[in-house]
Amino acid sequence: MRRPRGELGSRAPRPTEGATCAGPGESWSPSPNSMLRVLLAAQASAAQLSGLLLLPPIQPFCLGPSKWGDRPPGGGPPAGPAQGLQRLLEQARSPGELVRWLGQNPTKVRAHHYPVALRRLGQLLGSQPQPPPVEQTSLQDLSQLIIRNCPSFDIHTIHVCLHLAVLLGPPPLTLSLSGFPSDAPLVCALERERRFRLPPKPPPPLQPVLRGGQRLEAALSCPHFLRHPQQHLIRSLAEARPEELTPHVMVRLAQHLARHRLREPQLLEAIAHFLVVQEAQLSSKVVQKLVLPFGRLNYFPLEQQFVPCLERILAREAGAAPLATVNILMSLCQLRCLPSRALQFVFSPSFISHISGTPHAPIVRRYLSLLDTAVELELPGYQGPRLPRRQKVPIFPQPLITDRARCKYSHKDIVAEGLRQLLGEEKYRQDLTVPPGYCTDFLLCVSSSGAVLPVRTQDPFLPYPPRSCPQGQAASQPTTQDPAQRVVLMLQERWHFCRDSRVLLGSRALRERHLGLLGYQLLPLPFEELESQRGLHQLKSYLRQKLQALGLRWGPEGG
Repeated sequence: MRRPRGELGSRAPRPTEGATCAGPGESWSPSPNSMLRVLLAAQASAAQLSGLLLLPPIQPFCLGPSKWGDRPPGGGPPAGPAQGLQRLLEQARSPGELVRWLGQNPTKVRAHHYPVALRRLGQLLGSQPQPPPVEQTSLQDLSQLIIRNCPSFDIHTIHVCLHLAVLLGPPPLTLSLSGFPSDAPLVCALERERRFRLPPKPPPPLQPVLRGGQRLEAALSCPHFLRHPQQHLIRSLAEARPEELTPHVMVRLAQHLARHRLREPQLLEAIAHFLVVQEAQLSSKVVQKLVLPFGRLNYFPLEQQFVPCLERILAREAGAAPLATVNILMSLCQLRCLPSRALQFVFSPSFISHISGTPHAPIVRRYLSLLDTAVELELPGYQGPRLPRRQKVPIFPQPLITDRARCKYSHKDIVAEGLRQLLGEEKYRQDLTVPPGYCTDFLLCVSSSGAVLPVRTQDPFLPYPPRSCPQGQAASQPTTQDPAQRVVLMLQERWHFCRDSRVLLGSRALRERHLGLLGYQLLPLPFEELESQRGLHQLKSYLRQKLQALGLRWGPEGG
């Protein structure tokens, strides 16, 4: 009777419980006992363990073309003589027959046939509880065929052959009866080919002995401190002697704290003390980097000579490094500390004309515009020169770089949708830049009775500079004759704060402080509250509660 087309051969006897294999044409997966046997064998070699543990599990499709015409990983056509030889190997009834089929058809053998032969060998050895002894000549011939041809295998075929050869390893007491012995030439040759295909590893560099400041600099460069930065840096700093703390090391420390938003008082105080002690040896270009984390992290040090030291450095080197001078003043501005003498210098006509033709003129003009705004809002008694109107530019005319880089993590889009459904598109403005150049997240115009007004019917901007205050009224309480209020919803995202802290970064705190001084009513939306809202429905309820707490009304009853 003719065998149906596509059938590879007669089905092998059903394996007993604990057998290693299935019949011809079926995938062979090693039993847990065979893997455990190799792992526990005292004679297991490094090659065997690597072949068993470091290689991926064998998948049925990895061992050659199937009846569906998949192309084998080792090469060869999807059908034809090569597939016919694979069927013969899958139907072989003994190891000797496997060797005969491979040896008598050298022109038809492809790389993927050798894993098929090893898999069939595993099936033959595992089809009975006590497999009969295997002719050593058959195993040696099969080993030599694979060893002779393995240099032409691709890396995937080598992995599969090595894995199968290791799993065919025998129990310790029957090494010569049923399989490849430990450290057999086949396993060693396949392991050698596998290692040969791996990219060469450079020798590990010699680790020099580090002391004091060198240890701190190494700590700033190692990946460990990204996970535990505070403890690692504090320990390195405590072990260093004062004379070992070079400006380069302290600059690296300051840059790391600023970059990762680490508001560590012990480290910041160490930088402040170093700056005071080394004042005479530090240039303004180095000082600008040392004071950067204080302004960014909104931390005013306890070191009493910190500000007087910076004032002396500014008086000494303000003309030599204009950009460094302005950067130092920016850090002090974030700390609400603006020395009048330095302000008079940077607002002088000579300084402004000096920086006009330099490459960094645009950024200096923006910083000077911010400093002029700080003088207007926070230094009512200042009598020195100011930045000319023609030199002023918008301070932050668009969202900051960090917000643009993390826009996909921001809550701005969902808050905008909540406001649209709650108030309507005509009653709020998003990303509106108000004078003197601060970008707001969401702005509402509110009548004196608390009704939210359409923005198009109102001027969303409050006057700048603020109108003069009556005699004796604080500058922080600007007056306006406009009955409409401007409410600014401020998103306070996670990256707007120092790491693991509720302290706003200096630039964020400065913006909120100045908007409040300009007369805008601020409604902060902290990230913890936004993250706790599950879905748009909850967010709308949250926004409704926030707005109603300010006495705001909208809809038919709100006008």
